[in-house]
Amino acid sequence: MGDLAQALGVQKGSLYAHIESKADLLWEVAREGAEAFHAALDEVPDDGPVVERIRAALRGHLRVVAQQLDVATVFIREWRYLEGERRDTFIAERRRYEERFRALFREGRERGELRTDLDDGAAALLALSSVNWAYTWLRRDAGTDSLADRFTALLLDGMRGYSS
Repeated sequence: MGDLAQALGVQKGSLYAHIESKADLLWEVAREGAEAFHAALDEVPDDGPVVERIRAALRGHLRVVAQQLDVATVFIREWRYLEGERRDTFIAERRRYEERFRALFREGRERGELRTDLDDGAAALLALSSVNWAYTWLRRDAGTDSLADRFTALLLDGMRGYSS
């Protein structure tokens, strides 16, 4: 709270006129992060090739990280300090977000656009893990579409290569 007050140029006690506790502030930022990531997924079309929809989902996720780095950091890491009902609510939102990614991989498998033996859950976790870690090294407001495209190529086309 001291760092926040200093950044805003106010006394630490002044912050409590706007927010009752650090826990309330954490909740607000965590909730805002959940809303931002879900809104990015809402932009992904409901139809079309699944690979392109996965690419769009990864692009949206990385865009949120770059444009809202602090909020993304809380969504990805700091939420662990939430307690009680707020923690339960937040975990449910994270799981819903993960399920939305899992559904893309499941649909790709079922439509024959991805390998038939694909583990949807592992694929979704791998994809999300790759983009979640970006909060530690991605520059604020960095262009992220080409990075998401490279991630998509590595995740979906593999790293083995072809010998033809």
